[in-house]
Amino acid sequence: MTGVSFARRGWSRRALLGVLVLVALSPAFAWGADAVGYAEPLDNAAEATGATAAETTINPGAFPEYSVSGVGPYLGTLLAGIVGTGLTFAAAAGLGRALRTD
Repeated sequence: MTGVSFARRGWSRRALLGVLVLVALSPAFAWGADAVGYAEPLDNAAEATGATAAETTINPGAFPEYSVSGVGPYLGTLLAGIVGTGLTFAAAAGLGRALRTD
């Protein structure tokens, strides 16, 4: 199965469109999280238990806090979403090709 034949299937087109819409809306999700003061639950639990005092960052990751340095928070969220989605699709396609039996 080639990438072209995969994209011609109705369900995969709709799924891809849905993912692209969600990625495009990611800056709105970031804005909404800022507007309501959302914090990650694990961060809240660490603060509540005092575990943040012993916190040590070993590897901050490629996109710490879903951001890209040098750009605004909402554009950074969009870029992180695009790259993360692309990497996830590439990994899934590679795994699918490796597991293909025909």
